[in-house]
Amino acid sequence: MPRESKALLLNSLACIPLFLMPTPSFSKIETYQIDPDHTYPSFEADHLGGLSKWRGKINATEGVITIDNDNLTGTVEIKMDMNTLDFGHEEMNQRARKRDLFYVEKFPFAFYSGTLIFEGEAPREISGVLTLRGVSKSLDISIEESKCIFHPIRLKRACGADAYASFRRDDYGIDYGKILGFKMDVDLRISIEGFRTRN
Repeated sequence: MPRESKALLLNSLACIPLFLMPTPSFSKIETYQIDPDHTYPSFEADHLGGLSKWRGKINATEGVITIDNDNLTGTVEIKMDMNTLDFGHEEMNQRARKRDLFYVEKFPFAFYSGTLIFEGEAPREISGVLTLRGVSKSLDISIEESKCIFHPIRLKRACGADAYASFRRDDYGIDYGKILGFKMDVDLRISIEGFRTRN
């Protein structure tokens, strides 16, 4: 056998183990930037032990969501500007920012950080931590509805969801009115949209 052919055969045989080795799997993780124009955490809280309900929302929210469709997991990182609390009543807006309620001067932002939990191919829950008024507590958020599409106006992939959760505000140091019979339960309703930034 000619020397060149023999060398070529030996090189080819040496490469066989490389082809037999398992190929590493790289998940494709999609990153979505929160759309502040379509993302509004809203809330409902008791007034005087059932006399009525106060409802409001946070008008400025930013953050990032990642989705790993191969491994069916993801992450959520949200930052909420508490100076934009909006009850639809300016006097109440100013009152809520004071020290005995949200103490916005000292704690201007609230944060939520969590992990997406899937059922089948759809996210159904976020297991995470809410930091409000400087206090961090576990808070799981249920995802009632979610959808991803190619946005016909922005011409990029978008995902959105409608989610809800409940917590006690006195767990976060907001116990104003408790002695007067105010219920401490707060219901959250969160509409969220985001646009893919890469991958």
